[in-house]
Amino acid sequence: MNIIERFSTYLTAIEYPKEKTSWNIAGIIKDKNAFYKFDVRDMFALPDGTPAQKGRLDSKADKMVLEMDDKWVILDLEELHQYIKKNKLTKVYVNDLIKKLEWNIVIIK
Repeated sequence: MNIIERFSTYLTAIEYPKEKTSWNIAGIIKDKNAFYKFDVRDMFALPDGTPAQKGRLDSKADKMVLEMDDKWVILDLEELHQYIKKNKLTKVYVNDLIKKLEWNIVIIK
């Protein structure tokens, strides 16, 4: 099962893009009421083994989804982009973002 299929089990009202775009799946997170477009991609390892994810500032997605061993971390891309621009960052760490961003959801697997 790929990452999109694994994440889809936490959504209702699922839609997929009709053409190639920067989001992979859209839907409503179970027990929530808002419909979002999600950027859901496998993370990769940096040379030191730290899990990482690349993102684009011009993404059409509303949220970025990161899969950890025991949870899903969902970040608001607009807030993330503003945080990156304001702080002139090129690299951010998930644990820092969870603490510093106002809008995030953690779903325990």
